[in-house]
Amino acid sequence: MGKCMIIGCGGVASVAIHKCCQNSDVFEGIMIASRTKSKCDALKEKLQPTTKTVIETAQVNADNVEELIALIESYKPDVVLNLALPYQDLTIMDACLATKTHYVDTANYEPLDTAKFEYKWQWAYREKFEKAGITALLGSGFDPGVTGVFSAYAMKHEFDEINYIDILDCNGGDHGYPFATNFNPEINIREVSAKGSYIEDGKWVETEPMEIKRVYNFKGVGEKDMYLLHHEELESLALNIKGIKRIRFFMTFGQSYLTHLKCLENVGMTSIEPIMYEGKEIVPLQFLKAVLPDPASLGPRTVGKTNIGCIFRGKKDGKDKNYYLYNICDHQECYKEVGSQAISYTTGVPAMIGAMMIMTGTWKKAGVYNIEEFDPDPFMEALNKWGLPWEEDFDPVLVD
Repeated sequence: MGKCMIIGCGGVASVAIHKCCQNSDVFEGIMIASRTKSKCDALKEKLQPTTKTVIETAQVNADNVEELIALIESYKPDVVLNLALPYQDLTIMDACLATKTHYVDTANYEPLDTAKFEYKWQWAYREKFEKAGITALLGSGFDPGVTGVFSAYAMKHEFDEINYIDILDCNGGDHGYPFATNFNPEINIREVSAKGSYIEDGKWVETEPMEIKRVYNFKGVGEKDMYLLHHEELESLALNIKGIKRIRFFMTFGQSYLTHLKCLENVGMTSIEPIMYEGKEIVPLQFLKAVLPDPASLGPRTVGKTNIGCIFRGKKDGKDKNYYLYNICDHQECYKEVGSQAISYTTGVPAMIGAMMIMTGTWKKAGVYNIEEFDPDPFMEALNKWGLPWEEDFDPVLVD
């Protein structure tokens, strides 16, 4: 069918690469490109004997547009799947534009110097991508990603208008460490220590970090404390789903995690302001990342399940209606299948599916689009097929 260049070789990329190799009818060739080529080579060595997909590897600095262009031109992929850092989205989009190559990512751009993630930088590329006749698919992970596909599916099949969406992200996994983050510590801690916000009546409402807490009983996990956070898909869903009055995002955190985080914050370890240390400039948060367990190492020791989904409230045929779409994923099952925990799995599988939608031409329109702007049905079918089956509840407990 075609070739895909995957930029990045961390936890999520590893899952997406495993999944591409399971899907060799579509992914005839993949190139794994990362700053550290040895990581790419190790993965190739492990996977090549198990798949018909032809795997190539390369070293690339994703901050360097010229390097990216040269690599894309030499490999000529049908699509570039960006699983590097969110800081690198724009350089990779520039390289895709220059080479007229389709682009897919899982997380929106954020500048290095401010913990501010919003879509305006990437949406600014709409016209350029349209003119070039290529597609940029933004946010093809789980949240953002599957949560957008769930919203589009609910809109298409269950509602005439959706007024309220609550996105609930529950990780009931236990890795046994007093403190560790399930994905890149830098991104994770920036997200959690930022002010919370939600959208109501077309406007952002800001809250203090962790100010709004609810308790919810999650199927497969049990009762958990969850907190309102700012999350990027609120911004695009508020524009793309008809009838929205309010949309919120909640994530679960255990008390031990929050206590550790508070302490680290209080002593300045989560700061992104550079400080001088022994004549050298360092960013405290980047140093903290270096001393924390690597999220990729949590796989073998994480037990439990995740439950991520959306509760929708709206109208169908003039009547009020509630509907909950969610996925339950088991950390140990994921580890057995692809050698990583469920957090990487729930993002890596949709990343592969998004790339497949573009590569097969199932989703085809030139420009820059968020995932909920495409037909959700083929993606929903693929979720069931590739390891993230979804469940429905027509009488969910609502979040007040």
